[in-house]
Amino acid sequence: MTALIDATVEQVDALGALTDSVVEIERTISQLQAARDGLLTLGSRLALEVAQQAEHSDYGDMALRTVSAEIAAALRVSDRTVQRRIAEASFLVEQFPSVWQAQGAGRISASHARVIVDAGAHLDDAADRNAYAEQMIGFAETESPNRVGRMARRVAERFQPRSIEDRHQDARDRRGAWVKDKADGMAEFGLSGPAALVHGAFGRLTGMAKEVQGAGDGADAPDPRTLDQLRCDLALDLLLTGTPAGHDTPDGLLATVTAHVSVTVPVTTLMGTGTTPAELNGRTPIDLATARRLAGAASGCDRILTHPITGALLAVDRYRPSAHLKRHLKARDQRCRFPTCGLPARDCDLDHNQDAALGGATTEANLGDLCRRHHVLKHHSPWHVEQQGAGIFAWTSPTGKVYLDRPPSQNTVTFTEDDTPPPF
Repeated sequence: MTALIDATVEQVDALGALTDSVVEIERTISQLQAARDGLLTLGSRLALEVAQQAEHSDYGDMALRTVSAEIAAALRVSDRTVQRRIAEASFLVEQFPSVWQAQGAGRISASHARVIVDAGAHLDDAADRNAYAEQMIGFAETESPNRVGRMARRVAERFQPRSIEDRHQDARDRRGAWVKDKADGMAEFGLSGPAALVHGAFGRLTGMAKEVQGAGDGADAPDPRTLDQLRCDLALDLLLTGTPAGHDTPDGLLATVTAHVSVTVPVTTLMGTGTTPAELNGRTPIDLATARRLAGAASGCDRILTHPITGALLAVDRYRPSAHLKRHLKARDQRCRFPTCGLPARDCDLDHNQDAALGGATTEANLGDLCRRHHVLKHHSPWHVEQQGAGIFAWTSPTGKVYLDRPPSQNTVTFTEDDTPPPF
């Protein structure tokens, strides 16, 4: 059977028209993305202009954060995301203007532009960048982004005056690790570092996984896990229980550092009478078996009391009393209280909305969790915050727009008047 061999002329024409429409839509999307990049670049220039006029000592960093927060709040996205987009847009527009113009004209897509810029990012000379870009734009007009990317790396090397050794040293400064939450109680751990070390680590994990698989030869049943599953399990085992020998202090300080997570779980779930999932760090659901194991192994826990009908936070206590107010606020806020920010409260600062030095009270109604970025932004930019009661924060932006940030709902069970809660 040959695909579409029996299609009518009308059906083939319809497919052709559909294809043409998709191509035009994709071209329009890329053009609009180029227009957005131009506007984001103007936002960056506006921030730097203000900073230069006022002779800011931070070279415009706080002004750029303020602009990013203004745009992000209006878009309902993280201001970190907007600031990253501004940096990427400014680099494209200012360092590779011909690539940006080609995208704006619909000659190449945003994906083509991205791989061209990524491969030529370390070309310091403007003439070299322009020559490289012109050569790659012509190639990109007839090839896919993945093919353009491979060719772009080759072509960029011809214009690169610096050795790979020098550039690698710069690239190492951008090494890092990150976590991305996924569905069904899972998360993704990412790492960017020197290729030799990363491939070496992956190879070692693979070797360990194969040894575990082979350990079942003979009388014992073979390990049922796949190679990928074993790599994951081994990596987590090493990270959670191993000690980085190359970095530890003579007295073994790093060996004393243990993993820490925050889990909220309704008591009905722990008792086996409820099905509401537990939540990890106030962000992502986790399975009940894991939550029960963590609760059973915990040396202590905070008890969060919520209203049985509305689910609103009423109080927090602890079987081993300590800083009550701090625990109460961590439980209430769960995350940074700046609009769109999702950094967990355990990684945030407790901030007086009205400064304590100006008479602000150290009470629930005048305290909130802010990540360090937004804590600094509140004190060193025109952004202003006031509490409206019930834990609601009203943020006023530099342009006068007001954004309300409500405390996240508690991971709890609520009842109707006809429901009877299980006995404790």
